Amino acid sequence: MVIDLNADVGESFGRWRLGDDEAMLDVVSSANVACGFHAGDPLTLTATCRLAAERSVVVGAQVSYRDLAGFGRRFMDVAPEELTADVVYQIGALEGICRRFGVRVGYVKPHGALYNAVVHHEAQAAAVVEAVLAYDRRLPVVGLPGSALLRRAAEAGLRTVAEGFADRGYRADGTLVPRSEPGALVTDADEVAERVLTMVIDRCVTALDGTRVEMHVESVCLHGDTEGAADLARAVCDRLAAAGVRVAPFVAASSDEHG
Repeated sequence: MVIDLNADVGESFGRWRLGDDEAMLDVVSSANVACGFHAGDPLTLTATCRLAAERSVVVGAQVSYRDLAGFGRRFMDVAPEELTADVVYQIGALEGICRRFGVRVGYVKPHGALYNAVVHHEAQAAAVVEAVLAYDRRLPVVGLPGSALLRRAAEAGLRTVAEGFADRGYRADGTLVPRSEPGALVTDADEVAERVLTMVIDRCVTALDGTRVEMHVESVCLHGDTEGAADLARAVCDRLAAAGVRVAPFVAASSDEHG
C-alpha cells in the first residue's frame, strides 16, 4: 500500500520565519510551495525549490488569494476571470523558479480560504480549473473529497487527487472544522499518526462529533506551520512504515525538458 504525504512549505517571508522546511522536506513526498500571494518571497521560494529538488520531492503550486496580510486565510469575493489570472500567474512564477533546479511544477493545490471556498463555491472552483487548463492540462488538481473543485476538474478531464488532513479536525459532512473553532487542530503526535493510518487502511476519519466519515484519499497533508510539524511528520512516517505502508508521491517528479 502506498500513500503520498504533502506539506505546506516556502511560507517564510523575508526575515520572518515560519516552520522548518528542511526538516519537513526530509520526510514528505510532495511539497505544496507557496507562490508569493499568501506567503513566500522569491528568495525563500528559490531555497525551498532547491531543497525539494535535492530530495526528489515533487513540487506543487499552492495557489491562493492575494492576501499576504491574512496569510490567505480570509475569503475574498474575487471575480472568476481575475482569480483565473491570479492562479495562472502563481503557477508560472513558481515554475520559473523550479526550472533553475531542473524540475517542473507537478500539481496544483489551493491554499487556505481558497481551498475551503472551492469546496462549495462553484464560480471560484471553475476559475481555478480554468487556470490549470490554460497553463497545463497535465497538472493534477489536489482538493477535498467531494468538493466542487475536484468534480469540475474531473469533468474537464484533469486528474484529481483527493486529500486528507493529518492535523485538522473534521465535521460530520467531511469538511474541515474552521480554524476559529475548538477542535480545528490536532497536535498530539500519537493521535495524528493514528488518524493517518486510519485514513490509509480503513479509508475513514472520525469527526469531532464521533461520526465515522468515509475518506478515500491519495494524499495526506501535514501543515508546515503547525507547532512541531516535523515531529508530527516523522511520527506519521514511523507509524505507516510499521504498518507496511510506503510513502511515495502520487505523481512522478517532473524534470525540466528545457534544461
